[in-house]
Amino acid sequence: MGDLFMLWLAVVVGCATFSTSAWSVNNFLMTGPKAYLTYTTSVALGAQSGVEECKFQFAWERWNCPENALQLSTHNRLRSATRETSFIHAISSAGVMYTITKNCSMGDFENCGCDESKKGKAGGHGWIWGGCSDNVEFGERISKLFVDSLEKGKDARALMNLHNNRAGRLAVRATMRRTCKCHGISGSCSVQTCWLQLADFREMGGYLKTKYDRALKIDMDKRHLRAGNSAEGRWAPTEAFLPSAEAELVFLEESPDYCTHNSSLGIHGTEGRECLQNSRNTSHREQHSCGRLCTECGLRVEERRTQATRSCNCKFHWCCTVKCDQCRHVVNKYYCVHSPGSA
Repeated sequence: MGDLFMLWLAVVVGCATFSTSAWSVNNFLMTGPKAYLTYTTSVALGAQSGVEECKFQFAWERWNCPENALQLSTHNRLRSATRETSFIHAISSAGVMYTITKNCSMGDFENCGCDESKKGKAGGHGWIWGGCSDNVEFGERISKLFVDSLEKGKDARALMNLHNNRAGRLAVRATMRRTCKCHGISGSCSVQTCWLQLADFREMGGYLKTKYDRALKIDMDKRHLRAGNSAEGRWAPTEAFLPSAEAELVFLEESPDYCTHNSSLGIHGTEGRECLQNSRNTSHREQHSCGRLCTECGLRVEERRTQATRSCNCKFHWCCTVKCDQCRHVVNKYYCVHSPGSA
């Protein structure tokens, strides 16, 4: 994904640097390019983590987060407004916010540190706020500044993208967890000091995948969806996005058929995809991947036996090495293929 990702990053930094002259975060004023270059590395890492999480969450789905779907800023060509687009925007925005927040709490930025706004205040029975809460407020501001600046359209699709960007940031807040430390004589834990921490990013990816599965389709006036998505286009009615759905992913168009190859839409199809069958310690989605990728797409499952090498008979030798033999074993893998004689 290197070239695509660096192009994405160049668009972010370039557009942001030349379109804004000054901004303020936590009363710390920064002006010009310096404001953006300070956070560029974290934004890049955050966007990359979002891409990797997208690929993980959709590894056994018909749409598996392909490279050609990962460009956020697409105002210069006809854009899709599908359920998949909503996830890309949400996970990318969340990834940037997550990484910026982490770096902030670790002291990587001179103008940012722990969130101490609640420190010393009573939180509940037997505990008070303290410690180093992750500064999601700061992370959210920087993520909004960078990611939302990519959206140049002024139509329904643009509004959808911005909505899903925000839903991704809200997911970071929603998955935060309270962590506590006990205080008291002889470990009695009579009082606890607690702070808020970011959840593991994998947990947040699963949270957004659930949002994707139940995403809301918004029916818009066709005039707002005219080809080209001109910057002169009208904004969609604000009432179309209900306040009660602010944390939900929304989309405007039904997804295309991801089973069949379609070069004009950049869809690779599922022929040749690997699936899992008779595998242990796999999720429900993984266990049914052959049916979803192959059978339901009119393909058959083909078993292929291959040889793999792994370390075995490992022994510890004084001092201090471990030596292993290389053992070969047969591995069964399963792929989606056309039936003999089919087109």
